[in-house]
Amino acid sequence: MDGVYCSGGHSAEKDNEMTMANNLSPHNLGEGIRTLRAKWGWIVALGIVFMIAGVIALGSVIAATASAVLVIGIMMIMGGAAEIVAAFSVKTWGRFAFWLFLGLLYVGAGVICILDPFKAATILTLFLGVALMVGGIVRMFLAWHMREAGKPWGWVVASGIITLLLGLIIFAKWPYSSEYTLGIFLGVDLIFIGSSWLTIGLALRKRA
Repeated sequence: MDGVYCSGGHSAEKDNEMTMANNLSPHNLGEGIRTLRAKWGWIVALGIVFMIAGVIALGSVIAATASAVLVIGIMMIMGGAAEIVAAFSVKTWGRFAFWLFLGLLYVGAGVICILDPFKAATILTLFLGVALMVGGIVRMFLAWHMREAGKPWGWVVASGIITLLLGLIIFAKWPYSSEYTLGIFLGVDLIFIGSSWLTIGLALRKRA
């Protein structure tokens, strides 16, 4: 009986593995691509909408900055609420207090972003400038080690220099840069997202 049970268990496992393999087979992948090809127009339209939104954001960077801060505030409130809920599942008082405090801090920061987005943008822009400067220095440091190891390092050091300069410009013009920096980042990001969707849609159209 044990042998029959074992052989039956192995057979069930093999059936499950075959089912998973069939789900990931090129046939099903091809069906998914064909489905996307049929909807290439919607993908192109989505890309165009994102690009138009990016151009509008760049045309009104102050309003775009406020919109970006509002989105960040909503995300912080949602994240803080999730951490508060998670705190009640912790059994030790120390961890409970830490998660609860962190969640309340996130919620409070999110509320400030919503109530006064431009004041919050001032703080966020300062953090962004500092983060870019630190990131640029770290990239150049890594590029130096890549150079010593004989690996390609030119693009890494170039990106590090650009990132560092961008951070220095934001920091040098702070707090005035807080009125438009986040809006510019939002607009450029929307344009890049839209161009990516547009490229995918046109590629699917050619293969349709």
